[in-house]
Amino acid sequence: MDKLWSPWRSQYISSFKTKDGTEECVFCAAVNQSPENEDSLIVHKGKNVFVMLNLYPYNNGHLMIIPFRHISKLDQLNREERAEIMDLEAVTLKALEKVMKPQGFNIGANIGKAAGAGIDAHLHFHIVPRWMGDTNFMPVLGEVKIISQDLLETKKLLVEAFNEILK
Repeated sequence: MDKLWSPWRSQYISSFKTKDGTEECVFCAAVNQSPENEDSLIVHKGKNVFVMLNLYPYNNGHLMIIPFRHISKLDQLNREERAEIMDLEAVTLKALEKVMKPQGFNIGANIGKAAGAGIDAHLHFHIVPRWMGDTNFMPVLGEVKIISQDLLETKKLLVEAFNEILK
């Protein structure tokens, strides 16, 4: 069996070091950011969770829904967090449909390293827009994924869509 590697993801994750050399949680650091900050990848902040663009997306518009609390297991979510995550999944799908017009979605969570979680200490849910043919020869043969729109431009459009939907 051949393996496809994405070493840039682990380089990014390991780049979050505190002054004492321990790793800082990427998502905990993002909790204090705002959608209004032009350099932030935060698209929406709710009461208990936030929506953020993935810095290393599988496709354009790859978003994550992340609880503010640093928890790693699904059963650690409280009722409010679970409800808000589900509500934001529906809003996120509407925003992505409005901005990107995907033909489908992948929605899920990788819980634990064995399940493929790159950041397993902080629970998060992926929403990946999909189009027919988006898995083409480039990533399979060329080990290259083409992201055709700048992340911050995508963020700007998604923030506008979230604001419009949540009026």
